Amino acid sequence: MKKLHLFLLIGFIGLGATNSFAQLPTPKCPDGQGAWYMYFWNTTIKESQWGIQGDLQHRNYDLGGDMEQIMLRGGLTFKPKNSKIKFTLGLANITSGTFGNSTTNSNETRIYQEALIKNKVSNRFQFTHRFRYEQRFLTDQDLRTRYRYNIFLNVPLNSKNIEVNTVYLAFYNELFINGQQDIGNGKTVNIFDRNRTYAALGFGLLNSLNIQLGIMRQSTTDCYKDQLQVSLHHKI
Repeated sequence: MKKLHLFLLIGFIGLGATNSFAQLPTPKCPDGQGAWYMYFWNTTIKESQWGIQGDLQHRNYDLGGDMEQIMLRGGLTFKPKNSKIKFTLGLANITSGTFGNSTTNSNETRIYQEALIKNKVSNRFQFTHRFRYEQRFLTDQDLRTRYRYNIFLNVPLNSKNIEVNTVYLAFYNELFINGQQDIGNGKTVNIFDRNRTYAALGFGLLNSLNIQLGIMRQSTTDCYKDQLQVSLHHKI
């Protein structure tokens, strides 16, 4: 229980620091309720230390129809023997739309490096820490970098592990920090980029396939917005 209290304390301290960065409370963004539909997958290559992971995301300014972003992301993973950590080198392509009736799109190519660390507390609380470093190539901007830290928590309710027919709670909090403020063409950004806080109910469709339905609040220094999230999580 001491470990659990320590993790919860670290999470609350991180959330409090994030709120300070974001100067919360901030006003609600004017473009209403958004919705993100996502599919995450991962697999191991012939039971080796190597694997592949990826995700496909369709993000909307509304519940559907007004495209905010389409993201395609994939990476090569490596897990050292007798270790709880997994490393990833990946590539992403993001197409971003414009709110409203405009059909103007912009494109981003992103390279990322990631470390994922899992820890289970009291046979029930399943923590995952994700550290990610990104190199971002955006239209009409200099090369940008960004640091991300995400703490995930899954809590099975009717079993000790997440498997078929398991009902579970899912939470995360993710902090984004820009690597530079000057992004070219006379434009600047804040060091604090954004924060995402998420709560959901999950269900094990199969031992290798889960679904989550939840709400994610994304906050910047300007405003916050709530996103409906529907996601599939698939171990192939």
